[in-house]
Amino acid sequence: MEVLVVGGGGREHALAWKLAASRRVERVWVAPGNPGTAGESKVENVAIAADDVDGLVEFAATRRIDLTVVGPEAPLVAGIADRLTAEGRLCFGPSASAARLEGSKSFAKSFLVRHGIPTAGYETFDRLAPAADYVRSRGAPIVIKADGLASGKGVTVARTVDQAVAALEAALRDEAFGAAGERVVVEDFLEGEEASFICLVDHDRVVPFPSSKDYKTRDEGDAGPNTGGMGAHSPAPVLTAALHERVMQGIIGPTVRGMAAEGAPFTGFLYVGLMVGRDGTARVLEFNVRSGDPETQPVLMRLRSDLAELCRAASAGRLESGAAEWDPRAALGVVLAAEGYPGPVRRGDRILGLDEELPDTRVFHAGTAHDAGGRVVTAGGRVLCVCGAGRDLAAARDRAYLRVDRIDWPGRFFRSDIGRCAMPG
Repeated sequence: MEVLVVGGGGREHALAWKLAASRRVERVWVAPGNPGTAGESKVENVAIAADDVDGLVEFAATRRIDLTVVGPEAPLVAGIADRLTAEGRLCFGPSASAARLEGSKSFAKSFLVRHGIPTAGYETFDRLAPAADYVRSRGAPIVIKADGLASGKGVTVARTVDQAVAALEAALRDEAFGAAGERVVVEDFLEGEEASFICLVDHDRVVPFPSSKDYKTRDEGDAGPNTGGMGAHSPAPVLTAALHERVMQGIIGPTVRGMAAEGAPFTGFLYVGLMVGRDGTARVLEFNVRSGDPETQPVLMRLRSDLAELCRAASAGRLESGAAEWDPRAALGVVLAAEGYPGPVRRGDRILGLDEELPDTRVFHAGTAHDAGGRVVTAGGRVLCVCGAGRDLAAARDRAYLRVDRIDWPGRFFRSDIGRCAMPG
């Protein structure tokens, strides 16, 4: 089987690594990939951008790709799954219609309300004045979300009314997010602990992944600006077995059935960001129509089953419940970022220590590149995700940070508290 992975970040490195582990896979192509994917056995990069849908479809036809696994959301919203399916090729990812769950925040919120799925109260606006009036009437804290895809930068958790109004002005007046911010969702702030719930979905069958939790803010203690994620671990203790079942019955099931009922049956990774309140109630913060980043990296370290077979079965409509087997150990990932992230960052710094292997750890590349001399250098904000596995979260955490200490470049930074809040005591 020849597999194409679309994307070039840490999530795609983890996907390519795990897909290549399948005995049935001869070659994994990654478009565009990164130095990490280039170094994996049975994996080869191809210089096609993740948003070049025409180029990706042509490559799949030329190479006779058996299965395409799409990492990022943009090509899914642009309809790559529809294009590949129309040509008779298997694609593990939702149609453009189903991808609206992530492509439009207003669609997602209205869908949740239509199907009685718990979420925060909200209103949608496309004009500044009524949006600002609404914020002033509701008070703060409050959440402002650009309606469309904004590369992870379209959400503001405003602690004051002034911050909320400034976020509205940036989107609706200053066009900071382009077309993605022409409409905004203003959402009530929910208190509690966040968790990530990721599933493989085949229209009406679901295989849940182990629970996970990511850390979105830049600074320790959950302070500072939002990022794409500074670390993650699996499991997430807040998602108990009882709560897991309630989420499956009250959120995942109604979502999958609701999409099918609305003529957009879902196939692919379904990611639900949850807020778990002190009373144990879980509410939906957001949908992603792809696996999380950085949650994918530690979660896939725990997967014992054949990922290629799971994705192929789901794409062909043959997913079986209970099809996945998981390592009972925990896994934890720490993101190493470039100085300045999530703002502008310097690129081209040589990364040292990548070759210093350590058992029960893996380093997944995200914002890296090769320089003219073939050395691995920084090429983005989130540069690496360093993962460790252990008998429990404490052991996994120790393993990950031990590997972190062996990697360096000028201006490197990371959160030293990933997983700490999930430890007993």
